[in-house]
Amino acid sequence: MPRRHLHLTGADGTPLRSALHTLRTGLGLPAGFPPAVLAEAVEAARTPDVSGHLDATDLPFLTIDPPGSTDLDQAMYLERRPHGFRVLYAIADVAAFVRPGGEPDAEAHRRVTTLYFPDGRIPLHPPVLSEGAASLLPGETRPAALWRIDLDTEGRTVAAEVRRALVRSRAQLDYAGVQRQIDAGTAEEPLALLRVIGLLRQQQETARGGISLDVPEQEIVARGGTYGLEYRAPVPAESWNAQISLLTGMAAAALMRDSGTGILRTLPVAPDGAVARLRRSAEALRIDWPHHVPYAEVVRSLDPAKGSHAAFLQECTTLLRGAGYSVFTHGDLPVPAVHAAVAELYTHCTAPLRRLVDRYAAELCLAATAEREPPEWVLRALPGLPAEMAEGTRRANTVERACVDLVEAALLGDRIGEVFDGYVIDVKDGEPGIGTVHIEDPAIVARIESSTPLPLGERLRARLTRADLGSSKVLFAPA
Repeated sequence: MPRRHLHLTGADGTPLRSALHTLRTGLGLPAGFPPAVLAEAVEAARTPDVSGHLDATDLPFLTIDPPGSTDLDQAMYLERRPHGFRVLYAIADVAAFVRPGGEPDAEAHRRVTTLYFPDGRIPLHPPVLSEGAASLLPGETRPAALWRIDLDTEGRTVAAEVRRALVRSRAQLDYAGVQRQIDAGTAEEPLALLRVIGLLRQQQETARGGISLDVPEQEIVARGGTYGLEYRAPVPAESWNAQISLLTGMAAAALMRDSGTGILRTLPVAPDGAVARLRRSAEALRIDWPHHVPYAEVVRSLDPAKGSHAAFLQECTTLLRGAGYSVFTHGDLPVPAVHAAVAELYTHCTAPLRRLVDRYAAELCLAATAEREPPEWVLRALPGLPAEMAEGTRRANTVERACVDLVEAALLGDRIGEVFDGYVIDVKDGEPGIGTVHIEDPAIVARIESSTPLPLGERLRARLTRADLGSSKVLFAPA
């Protein structure tokens, strides 16, 4: 599920940063790693197991991540072939550093995912690994699970395999810089092909009925002692880059299917009630959604740079509720097996520095390519992974929701009684006086309560009645 990213710029020493620290403590989240975990991680960083890795350091890989990122999971090298394209995608080989049953392994099973806050993160693995020895940092030789995926001229997969290799990234790029190079025509071919392949994969996504949500990031900016909250629309390069990850996740799922053992990321088709609710939100935000037009087509028509479209994209993530992980053995695929948004078999395998399940998916695919049985430690852990990932995802969602509430309360704390322009985008079934309002400036979606039925889909003036940083609650009422 796309995360509701929040990024805090500046505001050092402000009440918001203090409140975020208190939030971590209140949720019982770890402040650091136990000494035994750190000691084993430091030793593993010095002596990774690279005995079975091929040498692919001659390939000029590059990474594309947000500015300042240090936990680099993926590096790519794209090339044109006589009858299509080749994607070489290197994924950090965490298993080269994390010993099954060791202290870092046990700690990763406790944490499950990296947790993100507006002002930082709580990592899955000790930074000596996730931001150091295991990260695909430029100029450093690193162990990786190296995918080779061949595509035809229309971007369809014709062959895929993965093997362990040593790789070396030549450049660490960010999305805005990549977009500038591609738009200006100055990108060298391996980078310029990101647009070519990305667009082809988007066409394939459309053809199979899939949909990607380009959910905007919300940026919190300090402004002279107050805060601003704005949407930051993603650049096209972010979507093209995401298509490479999706391509790899589908290739991994196909390998697992063919081998008979695997773990899939699954999502059932959204129930009619959820779609009807989303239609109400679209109407409220003045987004045209004719009844004969599929949901996916509407989403593809949106411009994340527009505030109302950005708010609707946030609402669209509700259709992704119900996503989970399903294990299968002996070729017996789960029901449902397909991820409804991807519209194909799919698995998570490209972010092992940040997500526990990806390390296991990589091992299953490496074994499938080599036509051997998966390692015993993988098979032993496999049955329990869906429940572990469900709990980790629940915790991540709790953190996300708490951060959004906290930021909105901090942003509006000194503006109680003020009136804002907004739209009622949802009304609670059976209680028409309770609903959700989209405030245009600042970019906030919050609860609204009225003694009379709320005007769904109508513009209204909303008065802020509550913004409590201590309880992280924001409440509006019709003005």
